[in-house]
Amino acid sequence: MDISKATCSDCKRPLKVARMACPSCALVVEGSFEVSPLANLSIDDQAFVIAFVRHHGSLKKMESLFNISYPTVKNRLNAIGAALDQNFAAPSPNLYVLEQLARGELTVDEALEKLS
Repeated sequence: MDISKATCSDCKRPLKVARMACPSCALVVEGSFEVSPLANLSIDDQAFVIAFVRHHGSLKKMESLFNISYPTVKNRLNAIGAALDQNFAAPSPNLYVLEQLARGELTVDEALEKLS
């Protein structure tokens, strides 16, 4: 099963990761975790992106690796780009201020001032 594309059998919405475990020390973290936009791609598209990055964006290398034509490489990259655009959500402008507050870089009063 492609976990990044897993959907609820009832409402058909995407499932979220709820539990992560370390196989080495058995540490378990539970919660609701978002997956990256890249993880929302199919396994085949993820492999394509990995190959593209590993070969420094060489379309000629992609042609030979996947035994496809130049226009097919371009079309595949365009489709992957469109899928990433669909899944991309810009972070809230307040996120940076909240992260600074969490790290102790701002006081509560300073954070409130920046947020207002």
